[in-house]
Amino acid sequence: MPHNRSDFIGAWSLVDWRIEYSDGNVTRPFGEGAHGYIVYSQDGTMTASIAKNTRPAFGLTNARNASVQQKSAAFDSYFHYAGPWKIDGEEVVHTVTMSLNPDMTGTQQRRVARFSGNDELTLSALEATKSGGERHHILQWRKIPSLSSQ
Repeated sequence: MPHNRSDFIGAWSLVDWRIEYSDGNVTRPFGEGAHGYIVYSQDGTMTASIAKNTRPAFGLTNARNASVQQKSAAFDSYFHYAGPWKIDGEEVVHTVTMSLNPDMTGTQQRRVARFSGNDELTLSALEATKSGGERHHILQWRKIPSLSSQ
């Protein structure tokens, strides 16, 4: 059964991002306590950002002056992409027009969407591994109440 577009609209905060592997292993790319947001706008634009719970500050007035190691650590501890979104059956499709990872730009990120009540959303995707197995990305989100409803 297709989803209702209106169910997605708004801002969601990350509860958990885990990857379950076909061998039973489970990892969390940004560790326990990662935080993030995904926002679906009425006009059909989305944006998603996720970060490790703790990220070392550069301690600089201009981030462009950070060392290569500092920049690498910042890149490795943050994830972002944005672009148009649409519903396709039980999936939400994100068409990536900009991303921290340039290789994601121009791709379509398809996620199976499952709602629990009015305030919980799980987005998931299966992906083949290089070793021939599978890994299952599972991202759980909680709806942020709008200021107008408070």
